[in-house]
Amino acid sequence: MEAEKRLVSPYDFLTDMGFELFEKNQSLDSYVEAMNPDYLEDMGTNREMLRANYHAIHKKPEVDEKVKSILIKGGVNKDGEKEGFDILLKPGEIVSIVGPTGSGKSRLLADIEWLAQGDTPTGRHILINGVQPDEDKRYSMDEKLISQLSQNMNFVMDANVEEFIRMHAHSRNINESDLLIEKVMQWANDLAGEPFTKETPLTALSGGQSRALMIVDVAFLCQSPIVLIDEIENAGIDRRQAMALLVSTEKIILIATHDPVLALMANRRLVIKNGAIDQVIEGDEHEKRVLGDLEKMAEKMLSVRNALRMGNKITLKV
Repeated sequence: MEAEKRLVSPYDFLTDMGFELFEKNQSLDSYVEAMNPDYLEDMGTNREMLRANYHAIHKKPEVDEKVKSILIKGGVNKDGEKEGFDILLKPGEIVSIVGPTGSGKSRLLADIEWLAQGDTPTGRHILINGVQPDEDKRYSMDEKLISQLSQNMNFVMDANVEEFIRMHAHSRNINESDLLIEKVMQWANDLAGEPFTKETPLTALSGGQSRALMIVDVAFLCQSPIVLIDEIENAGIDRRQAMALLVSTEKIILIATHDPVLALMANRRLVIKNGAIDQVIEGDEHEKRVLGDLEKMAEKMLSVRNALRMGNKITLKV
């Protein structure tokens, strides 16, 4: 089930922006023509901008606007030497990024997020669907390429889980149907392993529950085509199931990690050294067998962790 766009009335659109309106069911033109230009200026807008913004949120995306590929054209390393790789990323792919602290992993991710055009320290160029993005797309606050999921995610919002999902859906102009909320809840509980409800306060969620909720939220509500996963190895969630969910929603998944399980889950991994991509390693059958062994070890660790959490005596043979 894909989230459906919510049709926003002119009244809701303007009141959400902070305008005080005293009548409903008027056209947008009727509202804005009745507004004093000085009042609009005080609100940081004008009639033309209001009309443009209102029509933009209802615009149906063209087929060719969908991100079908992202090409990272190589730049230079910290010594000015040419980076030897151009990297093509496609939806449904998992790519891990490995390398020592300070090697340039964050710089690579920043180049992708900001659609670098030779204007960053690396000199890289990022192409969308094979072409250079225009300036509007580069600096748009509504079309960010990357949604980030990190190890350190904690909620401070005074709301429960259902209220959070509804607010995010509303901000994305998506119908927050009860069916969608139930779907988010089911997936989040499956990933977290520790059950929670729609009424659970966000501040009462554990670290694993918080990250499970955000992964599912990104899968079903976020429009960014790339998901950056930054060091979630100790998050207490089902990592393989989380990756499968994100892949099924046609996201490009980039995992910056030191964890061998996450690194080996990827279709390929980029090895970063001295500010540049030094190697591109494709996974093979041997690595898949190693991953299987590591996952079995991780399952045992998770089982022991859960038993300790529940106050049970450990009987599992390690």
